[in-house]
Amino acid sequence: MTRGETSQTKVHYKSDRGDGEDFIIFVDDPELFKKWQSDKSVPLAHFISRFQVFVTHKQGAQGTYDSASKSTLSAHFDTENVDDVIQQILVKGTPQVMEMPARQGITNETKGSMVAH
Repeated sequence: MTRGETSQTKVHYKSDRGDGEDFIIFVDDPELFKKWQSDKSVPLAHFISRFQVFVTHKQGAQGTYDSASKSTLSAHFDTENVDDVIQQILVKGTPQVMEMPARQGITNETKGSMVAH
């Protein structure tokens, strides 16, 4: 049985202000996100479960994810309101899909040649 084979969608936004910080939002349902892009009546809570903005300290979309401070949000988005910042990132950012490969694990060690007799 394979485990771990999944994909995760994130939206990356590189700020054009100040130090050019990179911001990340994770999207749980890519189809609803695409629908939201053309129909803003779709609630954000339907495709985002974690209302948190991550910052990568200018390491692009692949850097270490830390929570963005309110002062960082205010400096780059003119607001500390996380909901408003998330909407701006979703509109201005670039969606990226990360594929996570499947992995095979041991299913039953008591069977076969793995057991010492």
